[in-house]
Amino acid sequence: MRRVGLGAGGVQVSRIGLGCLSMSGTYGRADQIESTLALQRAIDLGVNLLDTADVYGNGHNEELVGRAIVGRRDRVVLATKFGHTVTADGRIAGVDARPEVVAQRCEASLRRLRVESIDLYYLHRVDPKVPVEETVGAMARLVEQGKVRSIGLSEASVKNLRRAQAVHPLAALQTEYSLWYRDPERELLPACRELGIAFVAYAPLARGLFGAPFRSVDDLPPDDARRGHPRFSGANLERNLALSRKLDALAAKKGRTAAQLALAWLLTRGDGVIPIPGSKRRHRVEENAAAAEIELTTDDIALIESAVPRGAGTGDRYPPQLMKLLDAT
Repeated sequence: MRRVGLGAGGVQVSRIGLGCLSMSGTYGRADQIESTLALQRAIDLGVNLLDTADVYGNGHNEELVGRAIVGRRDRVVLATKFGHTVTADGRIAGVDARPEVVAQRCEASLRRLRVESIDLYYLHRVDPKVPVEETVGAMARLVEQGKVRSIGLSEASVKNLRRAQAVHPLAALQTEYSLWYRDPERELLPACRELGIAFVAYAPLARGLFGAPFRSVDDLPPDDARRGHPRFSGANLERNLALSRKLDALAAKKGRTAAQLALAWLLTRGDGVIPIPGSKRRHRVEENAAAAEIELTTDDIALIESAVPRGAGTGDRYPPQLMKLLDAT
């Protein structure tokens, strides 16, 4: 798979990465064996950017990824995130990005991942109680110590992006971006291009809406977190699935899947945009990776954007308690 630079730091990553969240029970029961095989299949296909976080499965995901890459470390660009606090039962409770906790959280991730250094270390959410310069300063010290190769932010505003960049160069900003959610095109993407920061697009398939094998919330596993997600609730889901069906029909004419068209569309946004579709199954990893081979014409792009127009999706991006943790400055 073709590779592109991760920001201005020189690290080369696959055109499409792999998000690992779904491997730790968020979207139904975790299957450690299949997830491990999916991770290793991704690496064999040339997908080298693996994205995890200490909060995914409350540490479970980093441990899973760490075991899966044993013997393959030199073929992987390993990204993880810190900053969220969790309750005793693993639910996200808030954000703690005080400088004094940064090194501690990094050491814990290094142990779980079984590595000596992390290629890309993100602040998962900006802490409104802590100036971002202080958190990034602590992250920069990890770079100086060789424990982290590069740093980034997740879901940061343009204002905080610039403040952070003034302290230490950022390799990437990770934020939701898809046909369904195109708000980053207004300010965030232009700012990243100006500053030489890669834009890592998570939830590029709208959390499974594109190419989804389900047609109602009842098709989701009982323990799937999307059952409580605004995007998958009531009339919102009906309208969103209608968009998905339009993309399905367009994809069928091209001999592709809706997921592949959604990813191929993101790739037309420029080399600085790197989607990281999540999957816990090998066949989905293969399907998503194949999207990197699709070349869309101007007419193709117009048809895709006609099927899923800007702003057509309905429902908030997160449940209310998690919406409050997004950077609104």
